[in-house]
Amino acid sequence: MTRSLSFISYEAASQAVAAALAAAKARNVAVVAAVVDGGGQLVALGRADGAFITSIEIARDKAYTAAVFGAPTEGLAKALSHSQVLLDGIARRPHVVLFGGGLPVRHEGVVIGGIGVSGGSEEDDCVCATAGLKAIGIEA
Repeated sequence: MTRSLSFISYEAASQAVAAALAAAKARNVAVVAAVVDGGGQLVALGRADGAFITSIEIARDKAYTAAVFGAPTEGLAKALSHSQVLLDGIARRPHVVLFGGGLPVRHEGVVIGGIGVSGGSEEDDCVCATAGLKAIGIEA
């Protein structure tokens, strides 16, 4: 039995980051965009001039969360809300973010990474992350 492995390339990750930063600039916000691989490890990161320093970690954590859970960060808290114990336990895990701005990167139905954006409003971050995915031909 063989298994083919897909991964997000540095080239694609960089394109996604650049597109997310361009979308943020068009919205007049300064953000950080990060792309991680399927295991949550950083592949590419960009910080717009003036973006908050703390947004570096938050963007990476949003990307990590989206990749390892295979779901947008925006809906995770709601999906876990049926159990307060579960919600609290997952929310306390290192690098887990339960608010918008992180999206999984899928290729042929398999999660190969995540993109995270931080520095704008939750809506700004979600729009910019979606722009990053669209730039590499992936629907959010």
